[in-house]
Amino acid sequence: MKYHNITKADMLNGEGLRVVLWVSGCSHKCLGCQNALTWDPNDGVEFNDDTIKEIYQELDQDWCSGLTLSGGDPLFLGNRKTIRDLVTNIKELYPTKTIWCYTGYTWEELMAQKELDKNLEDILNHIDVLLEGKFIMKLAEEKLHYVGSSNQRIIDVPKTREKGEIVLYIDNSDIYEEACRLKERLACGCDS
Repeated sequence: MKYHNITKADMLNGEGLRVVLWVSGCSHKCLGCQNALTWDPNDGVEFNDDTIKEIYQELDQDWCSGLTLSGGDPLFLGNRKTIRDLVTNIKELYPTKTIWCYTGYTWEELMAQKELDKNLEDILNHIDVLLEGKFIMKLAEEKLHYVGSSNQRIIDVPKTREKGEIVLYIDNSDIYEEACRLKERLACGCDS
């Protein structure tokens, strides 16, 4: 697996201050993607033991809330084995740190794939929050928490797996609906 960057003390990609791994490889290729340069799985730097040490150094800090996996798509087929190993080790070494994972796949698509992919099942057993779904430009809203478009959900993975139904970690629907109402009022000149 390759990656593009590691962001330290990041406060935009999950709760608290986090270390973010920006992986290479994405098959979704969403129009308007803010990270299109990460789509090519062969572009970037090789993920190796030095990379893992760099991530662990951040996780060792008391102020670090956890790891966020972004990209690209951490759940791109070519990334899954490496991501599985990484999240399994982090949960073992840092049980109080949270793992957030962005993906263009929906929860339903992942559930359909997990029977065929043991790596995916293991990843889902070790992440806390899944930010899922393709970015859709016409549903974009800058006020949404942690995601870019209203179709994307922020799922509490342990509670969802326990209940057998989707449990949202953060529900952005009210924010999106209010933003749409405001845009409509501004478009019609109602607030002038």
